[in-house]
Amino acid sequence: MSTKMQQWQMTALQTEFSLVSTDIPQVQEHEALIKVAGCGVCHTDLSFWHDGVRTKKELPLTLGHEISGTVIEGPAHLKGKNVIIPAVLPCGECDLCKKGRSNICQKQLMPGNDFHGGFASHIVVPHKYLCTVPDSVLQKYSLEQLSVIADAISTPYQVIKKSELESGDLAIVIGVGGVGVYGALIAKIMGAKVLAIDISDEKLEAAKRNGVDATLNTKGLDIKEIKARVKEIAKDLGAPQYGWKIFEISGTAPGQELAFNLITFTSTLSIVGFTMAKPDVRLSNLMAFDAKLIGTWGCKPELYAEVVDLIDSGKLKIADFVQTFPMSQINEVFTNTLHHKYDKRSVLVPDFE
Repeated sequence: MSTKMQQWQMTALQTEFSLVSTDIPQVQEHEALIKVAGCGVCHTDLSFWHDGVRTKKELPLTLGHEISGTVIEGPAHLKGKNVIIPAVLPCGECDLCKKGRSNICQKQLMPGNDFHGGFASHIVVPHKYLCTVPDSVLQKYSLEQLSVIADAISTPYQVIKKSELESGDLAIVIGVGGVGVYGALIAKIMGAKVLAIDISDEKLEAAKRNGVDATLNTKGLDIKEIKARVKEIAKDLGAPQYGWKIFEISGTAPGQELAFNLITFTSTLSIVGFTMAKPDVRLSNLMAFDAKLIGTWGCKPELYAEVVDLIDSGKLKIADFVQTFPMSQINEVFTNTLHHKYDKRSVLVPDFE
């Protein structure tokens, strides 16, 4: 086995990634060496690369936290296994981990943030929470396609569970690109009546084609018009007029302001998308409507097997929402993603010589 690994590294803000060859780090007892199959391009990566959000590890840094691959070196029970690397790797021992909140463990490690990530030929990670992929899943999807489980699918899965969504509820998903479309589909699988909101007809059509109950393009509409349309849609779907579960996944200030304005009696608003913008909202609405506002960070590794089971069962289909590119096209893909030129989640596949 080669002792070298190739990585596409971020060296400075808004600067092209550079290809470097480095020694593979020595694998410690608690770690595994994984040959990368695919690594998804996430909004968080764009925040690091373009928006100036600081990474924990100083540059140069290999980004990428949505990773699938094969264990090359590590404990005997994992060697040769195909795995998903959780985007958040907790310690498993602290108070937060013991209280079932391992996703926000303060000793957590995140690939492509705390240490070199997945835009590489190989990666060394703690092996404790690696999620193995059954062969039955690989008969339906390639291992590189499944990399999106690490964030784009697992993150909305966790927040939907946190929202206490029940069968028959109205689930309103704002922003159905990347992460959002999976949120809409998972809410549907869990029995909700699902309304997808976006400003892209293409994304809305893809969501509708895959089983979402209703769609609404809000481009050019004001808040009053949107609220009226949402109430009409809820009535048409036979959904409750109260207790709406609202998921803001667009990661934009207008999306967050819209989400907050859709709160009604006993609603739960979940903030999933990230933005540096500061929306203008009236927090007293939470009091007046006896509503809840919750956040979410990634997904605790303990839930990954449930996500894999959803895909294995055929209930959640992902092929329509994933596209792969050679990793050597990383600079082009990041630029195009920044300018919203893709309707699907981009996964970079190593093509090193």
